[in-house]
Amino acid sequence: MDVSSRHLSLLTETIAAVNSTLDLQEVLELVARKVASALEADACFVYLYDGRADELVLRATHGTRVEEMTRRPRLRPGEGITGAAAVERRPVMLPAQAHLDPRFRRFSNLPEDEYESILAVPILMRDTLEGALNVRTRVPRAFGEGEIELLLAIAAQVAQSIEHARLYEAAQRRVVELEALAKISEAVSESLYLEESLEAIVETTTAAVGATGAAVVLEDGKIAWPEGRPGAYAVRLPLRWKRRQIGELVCDRDSPFTEQEIGLLEAIAHHAAVALEHGRAVMRGVLAQEIHHRVKNNLQTVASLLRLQARSPDEVEPRKALDDSVNRILAIATVHEILTERHDDDVQLAELLERLRAMLVQGLGSAKRVAAELEEVSLAGSRATALALVFSELLGNALEHGGETVRVELARRDGEIVLAIADDGEGTSGESTGTGLSIVQALVRDELRGTLSFEQGPGTRAEVVFPA
Repeated sequence: MDVSSRHLSLLTETIAAVNSTLDLQEVLELVARKVASALEADACFVYLYDGRADELVLRATHGTRVEEMTRRPRLRPGEGITGAAAVERRPVMLPAQAHLDPRFRRFSNLPEDEYESILAVPILMRDTLEGALNVRTRVPRAFGEGEIELLLAIAAQVAQSIEHARLYEAAQRRVVELEALAKISEAVSESLYLEESLEAIVETTTAAVGATGAAVVLEDGKIAWPEGRPGAYAVRLPLRWKRRQIGELVCDRDSPFTEQEIGLLEAIAHHAAVALEHGRAVMRGVLAQEIHHRVKNNLQTVASLLRLQARSPDEVEPRKALDDSVNRILAIATVHEILTERHDDDVQLAELLERLRAMLVQGLGSAKRVAAELEEVSLAGSRATALALVFSELLGNALEHGGETVRVELARRDGEIVLAIADDGEGTSGESTGTGLSIVQALVRDELRGTLSFEQGPGTRAEVVFPA
């Protein structure tokens, strides 16, 4: 087989090889291997042009493994023999002692000076620089016209393959982007809980761009859902809703973000803004429903208390009956106030009892000393309302009829909550009676599922025990 036939055969094989895959890195590695074989060279180096950095970056080699290098060699167009071929848009050939040429560029991790000859050609796509490649031999060699033409023909085909691989890469990236956005849209539309939506957004963001960490930061600076760890590079993208910034999407990575990735993150940030507003709207609706429900229950409790007082067979002074009713309504309102302030379904009983104590002492104008020993205990809002009414009745009774000192105790004991109110008065004989006591007994029995007991003399001690 003559040289022309061999070159044509090798060109055909090279073209078939580089067209056998759309994976860009695989294309470049095939090119390095096939070109070295086609020209019987000892090494081949393939560079791709990075337009943003204006650099030629070594991406594949035959004769030296790129993976073993601690840092990829980079050239400016015009720098080194290969850079000269790229900027001049023509082949550059040095048959011997290539490392002595003034244009030669040394790399500490690339053993180029062990080669005698070099032939470098640009990789062009319609006069646009896509990269450059070179072949090298350890013994002096002058490459012939046919070999230079063969390398130029291969470079032209490589340019086509690079464009196809990049288009495929872009299509694959777009599929990943669309899948990420679809996943986020699904999470935002299906979840009624803001936390779930934010979790899905952050996790999808991290996976979509290979981030080391991500988070949604709310407008008050609170980090809503942190994930992962900080990286060397970070982007902060605003979450905008109706021209108002309501937060930020923060994303970290150990390598710089591309323009395409930043575009994807901008789209994710838009979805995150929608999720925030959607979640807040749902929460506002749920909160309004919960408030209406709570107010309705409280009003029904007030109505029941008033009916009970109206049906009482005891002779009750109208002014006292009115004051008692006011105190009961204020006790319920205090529970509601704490729940609203804390944005929680549970009430801290120590805080509740302190507020009720201050309200009753001031309302009754009492100068008595009220000492309190209160442990930190929380209770669901509905049960806290019942306990507030019980406490108000018992403390009010102690302030009116007890001695100069009243003691309030709240503690946990063997899985139960114990509320005790004791005074140092003379005490009473027999069982306590009246509308107030009826209310207390009913609430302890029906709402708290507990027991009420009295210890007489000296003074009176009322103790309420119910399951925690």
